[in-house]
Amino acid sequence: MLSTIGEIYEGRVSGITAFGAFVRLENGETGMVHISEVAPVYVKDIRDHLTEGQEVRVKVIGINESNKISLSIKQADPGYRKEAPAPRERKAPQGEAPRRRSNPPRQAGSAADGPMSFEDMMAKFKKDSDEKMSALKRSTDFRGGKRGGKP
Repeated sequence: MLSTIGEIYEGRVSGITAFGAFVRLENGETGMVHISEVAPVYVKDIRDHLTEGQEVRVKVIGINESNKISLSIKQADPGYRKEAPAPRERKAPQGEAPRRRSNPPRQAGSAADGPMSFEDMMAKFKKDSDEKMSALKRSTDFRGGKRGGKP
């Protein structure tokens, strides 16, 4: 039986790394829980939350082209809400007005659009890099190709 995105399965932790844990599902498949998907709080050391051989409930949150399965323990919790936490207010020192945060403009592929695959992030990076390089090339061509601007 193949895993389905959005389904919740029982599994057993089969390995732990610094970046996540591998879980063998009840159907025989193995997936990975990234360290950010272990608990609804910041996880510094995954071994504080999981041990090898431990039984866990996981939700399938993604399957890539190579059939690698991404799992989440925190999203398998029925009480889990996928909301951004409220921004923390910083107390201004005595006599100062609180600073306002400026929010950068949203870009396509931002967290609001959902998680991006590694391939999508690389494609976006390459596109942005190519645009910057062509702008740099145009500016150096305009100046005659020399840094000082003198022909």
